[in-house]
Amino acid sequence: MSSGYRAIVVVASTKGAQGEREDLVGPAVNRRLTEAGYTVEPTVVVTDHRELIAQTLVALADERGIDLILTSGGTGLSPSDVTPEATADVAWRLIPGLAEAMRAAGRAITPHADLSRAIAAQRRQSLIINLPGSPRGALENLEVVLPALSHALDKIKGDPTDCARP
Repeated sequence: MSSGYRAIVVVASTKGAQGEREDLVGPAVNRRLTEAGYTVEPTVVVTDHRELIAQTLVALADERGIDLILTSGGTGLSPSDVTPEATADVAWRLIPGLAEAMRAAGRAITPHADLSRAIAAQRRQSLIINLPGSPRGALENLEVVLPALSHALDKIKGDPTDCARP
């Protein structure tokens, strides 16, 4: 099954960007995306700086035309957690149902799911979704939204067919 879409993971981690922490999220999410039929671009690791994250998202959406941009990390309550703000800074429109679904599913696993500030947004013809910074959390959240992503991307790209269920 091929979605025909390109995807990339952007890891927001100062320690990761400085080589002090191995990125485990990118490889795990990339494997799952490949299984789902996405063409996966190499993971990008950036420091936890709002402007840098925003610039990275703009470059990936506007210049490279990546269809699905998944961020990892920076969605919690620590002072350095700024990924949702950076995403909102560059968003054309928010897609709250995806983040709501991830939090709702996470609630069954941990009460900490409600502390996530993750958002999902559209920029140009790209879909940006914030995932948690742990491999397990990122994969659990991805599994929740994965069934809707091809349809969402089709619509973002201008698919004129009705969304009604048969």
